[in-house]
Amino acid sequence: MAYNIFEELNDLMSIECSMPEQVHHKSVFSLTEVTRSIQKTLLERYSSTFWVKAEMNKLNDYAHSGHCYPELVEKVNGKTVAQIKSVMWRDDYQRINRNFLTVLKEPLKDGIKILFEAKITFDPLYGLSLLILDIDPSFTLGDLEREKQETLQQLKEEGIFDRNKQLPLPILPQRIAIISVESSKGYADFLRVIEGNAWGYKFFHMLFPSLLQGDKAVDSIITQLRRIRTVIRHFDAVAIIRGGGGDIGLSCFNHYDLAKEIALFPIPVLTGIGHATNEKVAEMISHSNAITPTKLAEFLLQHFHQFSVPVQQAERKVLEMGRRIMIDEQNRFQSLVKWFRSLTENSLSTHRNEIESLSRSMLQQVQFRFRNEQGELMQMKEKLKVQSHLVFKSEILELNHLEKNIEHMNPVNVLKRGYSITYLNGKAVTDAQALKSGDQLQTVLYQGQINSVVEAVQKTKEP
Repeated sequence: MAYNIFEELNDLMSIECSMPEQVHHKSVFSLTEVTRSIQKTLLERYSSTFWVKAEMNKLNDYAHSGHCYPELVEKVNGKTVAQIKSVMWRDDYQRINRNFLTVLKEPLKDGIKILFEAKITFDPLYGLSLLILDIDPSFTLGDLEREKQETLQQLKEEGIFDRNKQLPLPILPQRIAIISVESSKGYADFLRVIEGNAWGYKFFHMLFPSLLQGDKAVDSIITQLRRIRTVIRHFDAVAIIRGGGGDIGLSCFNHYDLAKEIALFPIPVLTGIGHATNEKVAEMISHSNAITPTKLAEFLLQHFHQFSVPVQQAERKVLEMGRRIMIDEQNRFQSLVKWFRSLTENSLSTHRNEIESLSRSMLQQVQFRFRNEQGELMQMKEKLKVQSHLVFKSEILELNHLEKNIEHMNPVNVLKRGYSITYLNGKAVTDAQALKSGDQLQTVLYQGQINSVVEAVQKTKEP
């Protein structure tokens, strides 16, 4: 039978006061009377504890008092369908938190699903809430495992579980895009190993900062992966680095959306999220996984070792082979030198007289040829002297003739012969059609200058 809270309220008021205040024939109760009635009803109705499953949206812990006031919600398809306040008193909170640290290796935090023992409480001042007495950490652990298995099954059904693993990792993966928290100890450990390696291997790395736990971690990591896609040509691999933590803190790495983004990423994705047990989906579908950021850095260094060691061995072999070849060829060369020297000495000794005879004959022929050539040279010298004299004389006559022609063309000599030059505005006049009536002309003679004014211009008739 439904319980009528207003009947209870009337009963309560009949005990606490003789008669409710009458306003226009209506029963009127104070807010305190109503809230106390609700409190009494709920206390009697819900006297026992019960177990509830919900998502702890916010923990709301207060360090000064030690109490916390979790905000509890229930979501269906991502939409909140129920919400209520709750409270955990300090002693209960500390006990539950220690239990979580023991079982899950992490404390209570925002955004986890919990199964908790509670009872309904109502306070006239603070309203309705659930008093949390205990939380079962195994439920939270089981929920994380269930999400993990569902994600794995969906990835396998879509045929993309091994997609990233099948990508080739470069022989020397030098250019690394890093997704991590800038202040993370794991990120610092990773850099310390790859930058301080004793072999001098060089890496290019760039940080794409991201949240790595909590409700916003999945979207944050996916956003950075998509940013890396836009500059993918600059990188050989992506490293997701986190400095460790328990299963709750790593729950984002079981999320389907993040796992799919990693599985379909066009270059190898390497993970080093800092834990040794209970492998996460992101680690399982990534190209390569290391249990810590330090181990991931060592994994990259190992690739350099695998390349450099054979190269160093080959270098030693080439040097050793080169030394052997040099020694063998040097010995062979020395043997040839000795053989050639002996052969030359024998040949010289055998043919010395013949060589001396040939030398004397060659010397006589050279002397005879020189005398003959010397006579011919003297004859050519005399001929050249005569020819040179004739050419020189002819050229002098030609120059004299040119000099006379030039002298005849000298403007002074031309003027002397009765010619004159007429100027208009400083320029010599060659065409009467360029003149007009009124122009002032200057006519230069051999001796003197005549200034005149044009009265008329007569056009010369063409022949």
